Amino acid sequence: QVQLVESGGGLVQAGGSLRISCAASGRTFSTYAMGWFRQAPGKEREFVAAISWSGLSTYYADSVKGRFTISRDNAKNIVFLQMNSLKPEDTAVYYCAAKLYGRTYYYTADDYDYWGQGTQVTVSS
Repeated sequence: QVQLVESGGGLVQAGGSLRISCAASGRTFSTYAMGWFRQAPGKEREFVAAISWSGLSTYYADSVKGRFTISRDNAKNIVFLQMNSLKPEDTAVYYCAAKLYGRTYYYTADDYDYWGQGTQVTVSS
């Protein structure tokens, strides 16, 4: 069983930055591919960013490319999402997800095995 706990969400003005984190349990974190998804009110959950187990491969949704950066620290079992130049449309609950034995990145929600509870990010205009 893998537990994922997100943190770092909050309220930020448009144009600002925020870094959210996801701490994972388990001794084999370095074998998990990780991803971030988000869900805005009244909308479906959508892919944001993903990273391979090594951290060498990353992939982003077009809507966040160039503004968001996903990274991981396998020694600390944690994955980050650095969000810059935030827009009101980035407002959502952000979820991290883990895929066991994920050599590459994955951008489909069904590929993931475990999910966190989410952290709210609100961007005011």
